Amino acid sequence: MTRDYIIIVAGGKGLRMESDIPKQFLPIMGTPVLMRTMKRFHDYSNKLQIILVLPESQQEYWTGLCKSHSFDIPYTLATGGPTRFHSVKNGLDMIPADAEGTVGVHDGVRPFPDIEVIRRCYDAARTTGAAIPVTPVVETLRHITSGTADRSAYRLVQTPQVFTVDVLRKAYMQEYTETFTDDASVVEHAGHRVTMIDGNRENIKITTPFDIAVAEAIIKKASSTH
Repeated sequence: MTRDYIIIVAGGKGLRMESDIPKQFLPIMGTPVLMRTMKRFHDYSNKLQIILVLPESQQEYWTGLCKSHSFDIPYTLATGGPTRFHSVKNGLDMIPADAEGTVGVHDGVRPFPDIEVIRRCYDAARTTGAAIPVTPVVETLRHITSGTADRSAYRLVQTPQVFTVDVLRKAYMQEYTETFTDDASVVEHAGHRVTMIDGNRENIKITTPFDIAVAEAIIKKASSTH
C-alpha cells in the first residue's frame, strides 16, 4: 500500500528550559508545543499517518495532557530509544513491512514548519528519494581556529526530513555511530544523495525560554494576518 507517514520524535527533558516539564509539553499561549507540531502536519494532510515517538516515562503524562486538552488528532505511539537514531528506528518499525510511499522525520519541538515547505519536501522525496529543508546562514560564520568562513557555502538544516520508505528503512539497517546527527546523515552514510529544499525561518527548534518568547511572537503575527 502507498501511504505518507511522519515520525515525530519528542524525547527532550527540558534542561535548558530550567523546567521540570519536558520542553515538548510546555505550553505556548495555552497549547503544548507537541500538540501544535502534530496539528501542523494534520493541517498539511489529514491522511498523513502520524507516528509519535516518546520515552516510556513520558507517555502517561502525555496521555493526561491529551485528555485535558481534548486533543483528538489520530496517531500511533512508539517508545523512544537511548538515542535519536534508535527512536527513529522504533518509529520506522511501526510502518508495515510492505508499505510504500514516503516517510518524514520531524522534531517534536519544531511547531512552525510552513505547510508549503512540508509539501515541497514530500513532493521532492517522491522524485529523488530524500529531501530536507534548509535556510541560508545570515550571521557571519567563523571557524574556531581558521577564522571567518564563507557562509554562502553553508546551510542550516531543519526538519521535516522526508524520504521514500525503502530509502529510510535501508539506511536505518546500519549500525549506529555518533556521526549520525540527523536522518540525512544516516541516509548519506548509506550512499544516497539528499536534495535540499528552501525551508522557512519561523521553523525554529524550541529549546530555551527565549525560544518560547519567539514562538509566541510568531503566533501573534500569524493571527494578526488572518
